[in-house]
Amino acid sequence: MGRTLALFLLLIALGLVLIGAVHATQGDADPLYIECIDQCEKTGALKESSVKHCKASSDSFPSDEPWYKQEPLYVQWKEWNCKSECRYQCMMQRENERGELGLGPVKYHGKWLFKRASVFQEPLSAILSALTLLMQFNGWLSFFLLVHYKLPLRPETRKTYYEFTGLWHIYGIFSMNAWFWSSIYHSRYSDWTEKAYYSSAVALLGLSLIVAIIRAFNVRVEASRVMVAAPLLAFLTTHILYLNFYQLDYSLNMKVCIAMGTAQLLIWAIWGSITRHPSSAKLWMITIGGIIAIILEIYDFPPYMGYADAHAFCLLLAIPLSYLWWSFVNEDAELRTSAITKKTK
Repeated sequence: MGRTLALFLLLIALGLVLIGAVHATQGDADPLYIECIDQCEKTGALKESSVKHCKASSDSFPSDEPWYKQEPLYVQWKEWNCKSECRYQCMMQRENERGELGLGPVKYHGKWLFKRASVFQEPLSAILSALTLLMQFNGWLSFFLLVHYKLPLRPETRKTYYEFTGLWHIYGIFSMNAWFWSSIYHSRYSDWTEKAYYSSAVALLGLSLIVAIIRAFNVRVEASRVMVAAPLLAFLTTHILYLNFYQLDYSLNMKVCIAMGTAQLLIWAIWGSITRHPSSAKLWMITIGGIIAIILEIYDFPPYMGYADAHAFCLLLAIPLSYLWWSFVNEDAELRTSAITKKTK
């Protein structure tokens, strides 16, 4: 029954990936939006109102200045500049005009338009990302204390009996890094925060897939692990370089992320059912939660009241899933350690 259900979910997930090829019209291709930004940056005015950040002859931190004359990155993140202010005001203007014509909202630069709150571009998403970061840190810390201080260690080397300790430590670091940049990016859009966010998210999903394969197939020999990881690492490196130095293709990146996310969810679900792991129920809850998140990402909807879109609900879902995930990892470490110590006696 478990295998049948897993295969059924596989068909659903593959169908969703194909459906995900349809994307909303990009508002940044709108000629009126492009003209609005051009006029705003040149004149420092939008209709009858002025844009204070464009009063100077150039941005607060012009990109053509030498790096040592530019503002520090944290100052650039904190302060609005002419380009970001013009983008935001023109998006607001175009969405108001579209609303008056009875047209629905569209995405700009791969994102919906959100209402800002103080220095926060997406306040709700930024808060939820920070909470998930806290959950990930708490989960990794509990795992660290469990395997190094609560469970028995090998007497000859003082290393853990659990063969996958190192992998989960690496996963924890990548996970905390990804959620840190998620918090920063949803607080303030900029070229460097956007690239850091997407790059760290892709790296986390790729590493998660590698960990899923290695744990599910119980790959314990180091050389075999390298053979499994090398092709995926090569692909991840190429994809991240493509996003950062060639083109930040939102559509392509979405497909890559959904494919890697779906693959690892199915691996965990099928492995948990076949092996009858004591934590298989948690794995199925994580799988179902992950599929819901994928559906939300594919069938994205504009932000409700300007604050909560489908992605925000994915971030909300990530908080309990993070807790369940590290709970499974801890139970898996306890199970494997108990089985190995019994054999050594």
